Amino acid sequence: MGANTFSIGGFPALLPEMSSVAGLADWELGILTGVFGFARMISDIPAGLFIQRHLRSALLIAPLGIVGGVLCLGAGGPFWILVLGRGLMAVGHTLGMLGGITAILRYSAASRLGSSLNVYEFSAMIGMLGGVLLVGSLPTTLPWNLALILTCSPQLVGIAILPLALRALPRDGATDAEPRTDAAVIAPRPTAAAGPSSLMVLAFAAGATIALTYTTVEQFLLPLRASREFGLGRAGVSYLLMTTQLTDLLALLPVGLLADRRGVARMLGLVLFAFAAGAILIGFGTLPLMVLGCASFGLGMAGWMLPLGVLRSVTSPERIGWLIALYRVSVDAGMFLGPFVSGVLGLARAGVFPVVLAAGLTVIALGLLRHPDARPGP
Repeated sequence: MGANTFSIGGFPALLPEMSSVAGLADWELGILTGVFGFARMISDIPAGLFIQRHLRSALLIAPLGIVGGVLCLGAGGPFWILVLGRGLMAVGHTLGMLGGITAILRYSAASRLGSSLNVYEFSAMIGMLGGVLLVGSLPTTLPWNLALILTCSPQLVGIAILPLALRALPRDGATDAEPRTDAAVIAPRPTAAAGPSSLMVLAFAAGATIALTYTTVEQFLLPLRASREFGLGRAGVSYLLMTTQLTDLLALLPVGLLADRRGVARMLGLVLFAFAAGAILIGFGTLPLMVLGCASFGLGMAGWMLPLGVLRSVTSPERIGWLIALYRVSVDAGMFLGPFVSGVLGLARAGVFPVVLAAGLTVIALGLLRHPDARPGP
């Protein structure tokens, strides 16, 4: 997973150069950034159905899509080739992320679910941080497309060690086809209503709003505002991104442990407050306040996986793969709409977004903290 996310970490720092060197307008930057979420959104359901029966194959195919996307971006243009590259990267990342999450939710012990999800996210954040470090350390004279290819080169290491990871999974068509239901897997709390519970709705809303805020702020507003308003170059934008990712990295494991002990829903509600504060500071603060906002944003990002733990507590094991695919549709819709709408509005008018998103995060957080089922599991 760490190798898969080098490409995601390196991309935002190069966005200002794509605007100036490649001559892309704000609306084109919005499409180029947003197509990642759009391609993931339309591939989530097919990927979920495929993973339900072919988990190992999905994890094997995923890195190839990312490599193909990186090569398209490395061509440097024209614009539709860049969009195609981002789309291929998105499909590869969908297969890898959904496959890994499905394996954890099926086979992880109940007492370690929060920690397991955050360790998985921890590996992804190491890759994102590595991507930012690489792209920030490369010479500024290097063209942006070549810098991106070099930043994504650790993907080859991920392909090389993939066979070791596949050995830990059952063969397709064997135990993978029938999810385990023994005591090592969470038994969902019974619900009286036949439809989705209010806790499930809150988990879906939290995931979609987190994704919408993340792509709006970190992948659009932060790099462009740092470059245009504060005159920061590639290295300066990378340092701001690294502040977010280092904070996320440091907070992930403690947040996962606290979620196991205090309740996943409660912990998710608390980190959403930090996420909302970070969005406001990054969107409107001076440079020192933006740095503080990056740290608060990173703390909020440590709750990225927690909605999945909430969903797992109200879902039977045999339905988890399908439900996670539906959940990822809502998340990836947010990842698409954030930069796309921001790009259409332009940087000046998109500044209102952080206020709206922070308000939504606060309402969801209060709903989670006050929910009667937001308590530690058995």
